[in-house]
Formats: sequence, structure tokens, C-alpha cells
Amino acid sequence: MASVTARLLDGVVTEITNGRHTWQADEPPSAGGTDTGPNPYDLLLGSLAACTCITLALYCRHKGWTLTSVEAAFEHDRIHADDCRDCDEHTTGYVDLIRSRIEIEGDFDDVQRRRIEQVAVRCPVHRTLAAPTHFEELVTVRSSGS
Repeated sequence: MASVTARLLDGVVTEITNGRHTWQADEPPSAGGTDTGPNPYDLLLGSLAACTCITLALYCRHKGWTLTSVEAAFEHDRIHADDCRDCDEHTTGYVDLIRSRIEIEGDFDDVQRRRIEQVAVRCPVHRTLAAPTHFEELVTVRSSGS
């Protein structure tokens, strides 16, 4: 199970830790931050990109296939449902759109190439984002006054 804790520092700078590593998030000045770290959407896309690269590396290692390089680039946008090519007629309002560009280099035959194309879009983070997600939330608000 993955677990992280975030704590607000100064302004909107946020310290994040998983117990072994510590990093921070922020917003650009145009959004009220000081730009000392990536914003939350950059962190999300970074997780997806890292997971894609790691999944491909581990898969090729497991198969004994020669993988020379992987580069995964992701962009996030919010578009109107009317502009969504893959949305059905029941989708309304705005939808989140994640675009990817994944470049993989190695010594692959045609069968391996097709399989790698399938694996590239099925890393665990991608599957989590694509599937319905359920939240169990506990929010505690305390008064800092008397």
C-alpha cells in the first residue's frame, strides 16, 4: 500500500513525504505560489510518466528484451465534453484529458513491438486513473482559538 503525507508550509508550499523521501509542491506566482516546486498536476503527470517508464523497463527485463530508452511525456487539459472525441452523448460539462507521447527504443521484432505498445498504456498508475476510484475520507476541522 502506498502512503504519503502532505503538510502546508508557507503560502501554498507543501511538503510531501512517504517516510523515506521528502519533496515539495507549490504553484506558480500566477496562482498564488512561489514556484519552488511542481504543482499538483505536474506531480500527478510525473507519477504517470515514471510509472510508464518503470513498467516498460521491468517488462522488458522480465522478457529478456533489449530496451535502449524510454521517454514518456504527458499533458493534462480540461476540455468541454462536446470537444471530446471518445466521450459518449451522456457526458456533459468539462472532462479531464491526458495526452501522451511515449517513445520506446530497443531491439524488437514486430510481435514484441505490438506487445510493448499494449504494455505502455497499462502501467498501474494509468489503470488507477482510468478506472473508477472510490474515496474513504475523514476530514477533521479543529478550532485554533480558545
